Amino acid sequence: MLLALLLALAGCGGGDPAGPVLGAVALREPVSCVPYARARSGIDLRGDAWEWWDAAAGRYSRGRAPRPGSVLVLKRAGRLRDGHLSVVTRVVSPREIRVDHANWASGGGKGRITRDQPVWDASPGNDWSQVRVWYPPSAGYGVTTYPAAGFVHGSAVLAGW
Repeated sequence: MLLALLLALAGCGGGDPAGPVLGAVALREPVSCVPYARARSGIDLRGDAWEWWDAAAGRYSRGRAPRPGSVLVLKRAGRLRDGHLSVVTRVVSPREIRVDHANWASGGGKGRITRDQPVWDASPGNDWSQVRVWYPPSAGYGVTTYPAAGFVHGSAVLAGW
């Protein structure tokens, strides 16, 4: 119960261009991306999502290449006033990953956990500095490109949710 309360109260970052993909987990309390990413990845950082990149310096490995268990850190921009965090569940190709994350959808999907959502490296240099997220209503990637700080690497073992 305490965990559910803490998850509901923590800050995140949302964004509204994508909704649930293969399955959104409905919980009694809304969940933000920060506590979800922390619990799921085992990476023990605090602050808003956009602050994780700098907070990880000297504590966790950071980089431009995704790996399962890593946290993708999206910067503050436009609709993402607090940034956003997603946990990489698998690398599909050099330019495509799947992520699990919380609080990405808008409307009735806000505060839910979304699993196995595709993310595409939209950066000109193939360095994951810009990404696009799958948008189910259009059955394709959304039109918005989000700036990414990179990936924070922790343990490759994903905690269950």
